[in-house]
Amino acid sequence: MTSRTPQAATEKAATDEPTEASATTGHDEAAVRAVLNRLRRAQGQLAGVIAMVEEGRDCRDVVTQLAAVSRALDRAGFKIIATNMRECLTSPDGGDLNEEQLEKLFLALA
Repeated sequence: MTSRTPQAATEKAATDEPTEASATTGHDEAAVRAVLNRLRRAQGQLAGVIAMVEEGRDCRDVVTQLAAVSRALDRAGFKIIATNMRECLTSPDGGDLNEEQLEKLFLALA
């Protein structure tokens, strides 16, 4: 059994391509890739925030970086919802989520 460090997991995730499952569930591969890139960026920013806290950096700097992480996660969530909305509008079967469910997801991020 090999142990994986968080850095090794991050490096592995950075090379992952969208899975075959994402293509078979109808998700736009470019959109999946964009979401994964945003999430990886947020992951790196969060690692930076953790390091800043461990180093005892100035509170204002830490909070500024933490706000950037939060915005990055929000953008990833909005991208997921926007992609699903587009699929619902263009799909003959209406997609997996109805309008009310999409609205609830959107408001969860607001």
